Amino acid sequence: MSLILFFIIFGGTMALSLFAAARVKSMYAKYSRVPAASGDTGAEVAAQILDRAGIHDVQIVELDQMLGDHYDPIHKRLVLSSDNYHGTSCAALGVSAHECGHAIQHKIAYKPLQWRMAAVGVTNYANQLVLWLPMIGLFTGLMAPRTAYTFMAAGWGIIMLFNLITLPVEFDASRRAKQILGGMGHVATPDQMVAVRKVLDAAAWTYVAAFITSLAYMLWYLLPLLLGGRSRD
Repeated sequence: MSLILFFIIFGGTMALSLFAAARVKSMYAKYSRVPAASGDTGAEVAAQILDRAGIHDVQIVELDQMLGDHYDPIHKRLVLSSDNYHGTSCAALGVSAHECGHAIQHKIAYKPLQWRMAAVGVTNYANQLVLWLPMIGLFTGLMAPRTAYTFMAAGWGIIMLFNLITLPVEFDASRRAKQILGGMGHVATPDQMVAVRKVLDAAAWTYVAAFITSLAYMLWYLLPLLLGGRSRD
């Protein structure tokens, strides 16, 4: 029964993640065909937003990777994929403004962003732990099942907390992007604003899916320890 439950969790979370990723690509492809009012490129809009926010030490760079857009707070770089760097669509501007939202968060010392930055190192270790520990236990048998489950629950717990902190960071950046694009006149009609909202909301669901996945796996390993049940061999 426990093995069946594991495969239900695995299959369910995998399906959720694939659905979220597919929806992002679908929404992005659809609204990449909707031109924004200003006609400016994503890079130009990003430069305008950063300048308006008084941010002059963030470099805007191009990355030849689809939807590889991100803000790098360590090196203060706003990285835009080629489609968004040169694109003038509502999708391109929405993604660019979203990443600018992270730069603004960094400037104003937005607490959830600071927490996420502080947790990156330990989360990387946790990701390695949950990746390799099951294989080490399977092939060596050097660790007692209860000990292994304790480590796995701790690793997934760290990942879950990181994903939980990520949610307000991403939702706040999207909120800022919608307000800024409308306020600066880059999107001027209800249809254009809907396009921006659809793309950003679809992207946000990938982070929700990641949180649900990490929560499910943490509970899978944690609950038997808390309930005092038999260790799963």
